[in-house]
Amino acid sequence: MITYEGQEYLTVEEACALLEVKPGTLYTYVSRGLLKSYRQGIRRQRLYRRQELEALLAVRPDQQEPEAPLDP
Repeated sequence: MITYEGQEYLTVEEACALLEVKPGTLYTYVSRGLLKSYRQGIRRQRLYRRQELEALLAVRPDQQEPEAPLDP
């Protein structure tokens, strides 16, 4: 984790662990505009703001929640 101007930024690996997704899914979130990525200096590494990741978690449907049984 990197802190810059009071904001916490996570690497791809850290963001994937927090969201419990694969890197491809993370990149899809960025390409669809659900999440922003930030360049770290002149390097190609991308960072993700922790606050935005947690906001995405709050609106994402919980995948662990069982579906309600259908009444026949």
